[in-house]
Amino acid sequence: MPVIESKIDPASAAFRQNREEMLKLIGEWRAIEAKGRAEEERKRERYHRRGQMLPRERVQLLLDRGSPWLELSTLAGYRQHDDKDGSLAGGNQIVGIGYVSGLRCLIAASNSAIKGGTMTPWGVQKGLRMQEIALQQKLPIVSLIESGGANLMYQAEVFIPGGRTFANQARLSAAGIPQVTVVHGSSTAGGAYLPGLSDYVVMVRKRAKVFLAGPPLLKAATGEIADEEALGGAEMHAQVAGTAEFIAENDADGVRVAREIVASLNWNAQRPRLELLPLRAPLYEVDELCGVVPPDYRKPYDCRELIARLVDGSEFLDFKSEYDAQTVCGRAVLHGHAIGIVANNGPITARGATKAAQFIQLCAQANTPIVYLMNTTGYMVGSEAEQGGIVKHGAKMIQAVASAAVPQLTIVVGGSFGAGNYGMCGRGLGPHFIFAWPNARTAVMGGEQAASVMEIVTRDKWAKEGKTLGDNDEKMLAMLRQSIVGQFDKESHAFSATARLFDDGLIDPRDTRKVLGLCLSVCREAAARPLRASSYGVARF
Repeated sequence: MPVIESKIDPASAAFRQNREEMLKLIGEWRAIEAKGRAEEERKRERYHRRGQMLPRERVQLLLDRGSPWLELSTLAGYRQHDDKDGSLAGGNQIVGIGYVSGLRCLIAASNSAIKGGTMTPWGVQKGLRMQEIALQQKLPIVSLIESGGANLMYQAEVFIPGGRTFANQARLSAAGIPQVTVVHGSSTAGGAYLPGLSDYVVMVRKRAKVFLAGPPLLKAATGEIADEEALGGAEMHAQVAGTAEFIAENDADGVRVAREIVASLNWNAQRPRLELLPLRAPLYEVDELCGVVPPDYRKPYDCRELIARLVDGSEFLDFKSEYDAQTVCGRAVLHGHAIGIVANNGPITARGATKAAQFIQLCAQANTPIVYLMNTTGYMVGSEAEQGGIVKHGAKMIQAVASAAVPQLTIVVGGSFGAGNYGMCGRGLGPHFIFAWPNARTAVMGGEQAASVMEIVTRDKWAKEGKTLGDNDEKMLAMLRQSIVGQFDKESHAFSATARLFDDGLIDPRDTRKVLGLCLSVCREAAARPLRASSYGVARF
């Protein structure tokens, strides 16, 4: 394949400015994550004093030492509901993809060090996304549970979506995907069904509490008086009710048992052996990604400079390069995986949409995964664009994205506006994985455009009413404009978008190649893995 020859000068003032601004944004994002870590660390002594491990310590012990770990949606729920300063970001859950006893698994741990691990509305949505990934990518799930249940202050937003998590558990089991759950502490009320619907359950002696109604509720509802151990302790569930298959002596022992269960699944023997893919580094430093792309999506750059620092050997076979300059399509190899790439050098024109639609269909025909590098203000507008069929041709691109039966992975590296978000495989189009850089912006349109639209509409309305505008009216319009711009800037920010799970998490631009390589590997393994599905999940009797 042809090699991309970079025209970027890392010593230039523009490069240095881009890098400084991007590193600042990365620092702001990491500082938010650090707030949550600090909140957890404050509980360390309390946990250790009562013989427990912090949730993050449990995860670290579960993972194979030195193996890759991709944590997802670390800012879920950021500044939403009762998270006033960002210290509660993460949805009170630690979720990610990692290796356990040599098997790639999806891992979920209640973060009981934050608000007792209670489920927030965005925490529930994060859990649902986790289950979606596990089902699509055929990943066993290991859950480490200690949760106060639903956050009752937001029960109206938690109750019904929470029910879907249980339905998904049944469907995962029926699909042939094992679920291993360690109960480290409380898992009560509706949360009791989480272990109840798991395939393998480990409970920690004297710590696990699993019941539909705790002693206070039981007494209030029926008058019966019972202690927690008799009602839902680990020994009761292991010896009497039969809800637990294994009993552990402490947190570390519970993690050990979980690792042994995973090792016994014989999971990798059920798929064909996959050949080791050859890997070649890009010709340019991955570290340069922080300076290649301007953090401000309004500043132009050549997306090939980005591609050159992501793909093996910096080789790229440009598709229809002279047909449309603003939508770039082509073939490459990344971490040994053959891929198609669709990237933006500007708004998507009618020609760009048809070019991309054709290319996406060709990738689907060749069973080639597609990587979208999104930075677009949307589809081209105006009389010329409308008469040129931008709606019709843009729809073709969206149809191609929605219909492509190959893995599609999206990285939002800048702007993600309007229908361009759909055409470039945004969250609504169901990419297998989607991540964003901390400079990303996602909205129906830019704030200035939205403010201008509202001002024009308001002026036209007043003109039709015959109203003459005075100074107060002009001041009101200026305030309206400022308010809309501020609202859009806040809501379109990468931190706000990832809080609402518009993506699977923020990533450092310098980690983009590694993240894509891992996700492509996950998708490749899923495609090769047969499952032993049944019409009904594994049930206890």
